[in-house]
Order: sequence, then C-alpha cells, then structure tokens
Amino acid sequence: MSASIPITLYHNPNCGTSRNVLAMIRAAGYEPEIVEYIQVGWQRQQLIELLAALNVEASAVLRIKGTPAETLGLTEDCATNEAIIEAMLTHPILVNRPIVVTPKGTQLCRPSEAVIPLLDTFPDSFTKEDGEVIHNQHR
Repeated sequence: MSASIPITLYHNPNCGTSRNVLAMIRAAGYEPEIVEYIQVGWQRQQLIELLAALNVEASAVLRIKGTPAETLGLTEDCATNEAIIEAMLTHPILVNRPIVVTPKGTQLCRPSEAVIPLLDTFPDSFTKEDGEVIHNQHR
C-alpha cells in the first residue's frame, strides 16, 4: 500500500545519503517521483523555485566535495548567487543532495533522517545502509 502524498526526490544514486533517503521514503510506504538531476540537469526556473522553497541562497546547497566548485571560484567570498546558479546549470553535480519536496516542505536531507518530518508516516525505526539505526523521534 503506497501513501498518497506527492513526494519529489532530487536524487543521485551514487550518493549513500541519497540512497538512504530513498529507502527511508519507501520504507514509510511512499513511492516518490525520482529526479536524477545529474543526468537530466536543471532548468533555471526550476532551480530558482527550489532555492526559494528551501529559503536559501545557492551557496547553501553548493556541493564542494567531488565537484569543480573550488576550481570555478564558487567558494570565494566574491562568488555571487547568480554565478553559482549559472555554474549549477552547467554542472548539476554542484547541487548538494538529496533534496526532498513534499506538501510539508522542502529540505536538503543531510543527514538522511531530515526526511522524517516531511512525511506523514514513518516506521518506528530504519536501518541505514551503513548499519546505523534511526529511531523515529517525530511521533
């Protein structure tokens, strides 16, 4: 039985945190719309709306590890929001993940248990792929 609220997961299947969030959503009985944004890329308006829903500037979701962020000068104090957005459009890997959108809100789910308050239901506990057990503190 699948729960009925719409959920969108901006997902990178190569990321353990992103895989854990997907597994947590599914364990709660949901089947999210999965957007593999590194493959499909971003549309400018989509990215701007996502940042607005998160209520953050682009620098707040800028991924540095394993990306060209430093090479592109995006970690410098002089890097503008617009420059970071432009770089994210060209290099989708620059957007940190996973980002989850539900009717309850939009959240960068790092750590993965940040997804729990976005869901109407969630199991009492969940075991992440590294063996860590997450207990539902939001009941």
